[in-house]
Amino acid sequence: MRKALSVLFLAVCAACTTVEVPVLVDIPAGSFVMGSENPPMPEWDEAPAHEVTLPAFRMSATEITNAQYEAFDPAHKSLRGYGGFSSADYEAVIMVSWADATAYCEWLSRRTGRSFRLPTEAEWEYACRAGTTTAYNTGDTYPEEFWKVQENTRFKEPVSLQVAQFEPNAWGLYDMHGNVEEWCINDYDSDSKAVRGGSHNTPVRFLRSANRSGSLPEDRSVLLGFRIVEAGPYTQNGESVYGRLKIGSPYTKKALSVDGALFAEPIPYVLAPVDGTPFYSHNHQPAVTWLPDGGLLAIWFSTDAEAGREMVVLQSQFDGESWSPATLFCKVPDRNMTGSALLTLDNGEILHFQGVGDAGEWKDLALAMRRTEGQTWTALHYIEPEQRVRHQVIAGPVVTSDGRILLCCDAGPDGEAGTSLHVSKDGGETWEDTGSIIKGIHAGIVELKDGRLMAYGRGNAIDGKMPCSLSADEGYTWTYSATEFPPIGSGQRLVLKRLQEGPLMLCSFGPDGLFVALSYDEGESWPVKRLLTDGKKRVLDGGAWTGTFTLDATHAEPKGYLACTQSPDGVIHLLSSRVHYRFNLAWIEGK
Repeated sequence: MRKALSVLFLAVCAACTTVEVPVLVDIPAGSFVMGSENPPMPEWDEAPAHEVTLPAFRMSATEITNAQYEAFDPAHKSLRGYGGFSSADYEAVIMVSWADATAYCEWLSRRTGRSFRLPTEAEWEYACRAGTTTAYNTGDTYPEEFWKVQENTRFKEPVSLQVAQFEPNAWGLYDMHGNVEEWCINDYDSDSKAVRGGSHNTPVRFLRSANRSGSLPEDRSVLLGFRIVEAGPYTQNGESVYGRLKIGSPYTKKALSVDGALFAEPIPYVLAPVDGTPFYSHNHQPAVTWLPDGGLLAIWFSTDAEAGREMVVLQSQFDGESWSPATLFCKVPDRNMTGSALLTLDNGEILHFQGVGDAGEWKDLALAMRRTEGQTWTALHYIEPEQRVRHQVIAGPVVTSDGRILLCCDAGPDGEAGTSLHVSKDGGETWEDTGSIIKGIHAGIVELKDGRLMAYGRGNAIDGKMPCSLSADEGYTWTYSATEFPPIGSGQRLVLKRLQEGPLMLCSFGPDGLFVALSYDEGESWPVKRLLTDGKKRVLDGGAWTGTFTLDATHAEPKGYLACTQSPDGVIHLLSSRVHYRFNLAWIEGK
């Protein structure tokens, strides 16, 4: 085996030096059973298992290496060693998008007069299996001596990505399980391109032959590389897994009466799906906005573990009377989806902001966005594509008086990391991270009447109180002071919002639970404070980290991640992790 590897490396080296074709392996024509039958929930996209017949083709024996790729794109050498990975010539190339990989294939085709492209998912799985029907081409287990940090890691552990370190499969292909994930040519869904093979720094089950993943095509990650095939042209056949995501049919508005004070019966908005949509035990981090048809749209993540690849973003809609069962709203396959926000603009257009991980952890995320286009959503795309801290989206973006969109994101995974601010001055087309820090994670932000920005957050307490951050230069620098409110902690997220009637509203947590406060002087004082309860005794399920609690005259919900919108009829809709509260300004003021 050592001699065979030496021959392969010499061949690869020669290919790189002379810009020749990478070493290719003949893959015979044949049929195989693709996918898995009755896979567990997180791998539902592997079903149904089905027979596929393929003509013969040729596939590169290894993933494309740095040296091979940089013969096409010399500038890529500046990315060697990114994040501690892939420094040497014969390590798998990383930090390449789907378009980059496709461009390499087109370049190699022009240089050689032959036809190269990325493999289809079917070609990839067929070649990976090499006649096997087990979970891996090594059997039902993947030997630990081949592992490259096969666990979910918050801080990725550097490991060699040298190709062909271990034995090939029966057809002579190296590193089909692990090393780096590999781009495929076909769509996974309307947003993502298919990705196969699994990578370093990820649990071994994602390395199985049948496992399907995906990434937004502009993704550049330390987990992602590619290999090539020499084969005929590719035509996309069949429908994508998710299809174009719908906002839903317009509801007939069933508005509550808002004459005088309003406090409606609290109701759950997280309702289990009825259509087979993936639904897990932990439902958390809501966002909410009003719809032009008079309803509400709520979204949240559903997962078994917050550091989980199974995480999906679900949606429910409110028609003024009841919430619909949950349906799928957004998912990049096999990626963590922590952090969502919604914003309805004055023209009725809705913006959706989403954190997208490169694996299962939520420390490093890319920042993605899409917008409504009639009754559908545009494709999800990255507005800040680097997977790093400062990108965990917080619900509650705002539009300033001069049209800037302000989006807060947690600045890191630590509870004292603070909040980052991202700004768009052109309606969401381009974005800038101000580079500053707002005190407290999960911050809520408002524009004051004099143009300054004010934010309250969780953690970073000042003199034992919740911190206030003020900026007079559009969020590039901040000054800090203590508020009059108690700090909040684990399982809690506040709302800071300007009501359409003018006052500022804070919803947060104190010793007796969830309260609402009003300021009529731009945050200088908060003369109105009351628990969010009408005094009626109820036992409610708060979901997520809250669990069951008693709502009565002296106790309100003790925990919850809050999100809020005020619909044009003046009703304030406040969501905790599972409960939907409806009230108005007159009720807060006790009128």
